[in-house]
Amino acid sequence: MERKYRLKKKHEFNRVYNKGKSIANRDLVLYYYSNKQTPELRLGISVSKKVGNAVTRNRIRRLLKEVVRSLRQEIEIKQHVDLIIIARQQAAKMEYNDFMRSVKDLFNKSGLIIGNIR
Repeated sequence: MERKYRLKKKHEFNRVYNKGKSIANRDLVLYYYSNKQTPELRLGISVSKKVGNAVTRNRIRRLLKEVVRSLRQEIEIKQHVDLIIIARQQAAKMEYNDFMRSVKDLFNKSGLIIGNIR
């Protein structure tokens, strides 16, 4: 994901946590906030030290970024939304396809997908 599509600052994360809505499944938690000031969808990822060591946490971040990037090309997702994805401990054992299924499920539950999923 390009830099302009990422949440970076603490106040940006806090706005999504405080004003946004959340949806969760067994593997991930999704916070989302409709923000008309952002040009497109922006993503922040949070992986706690409880999930694993630095190698594991970075692997999870890379996989989640790739899943969201590929979903943006595959399906139409609402624009002007800030997202935060939080990985739970089960995420340490997941592979790419598991992340894809889990993120699609969260996007579908939250209503962020425009149209149908292929």
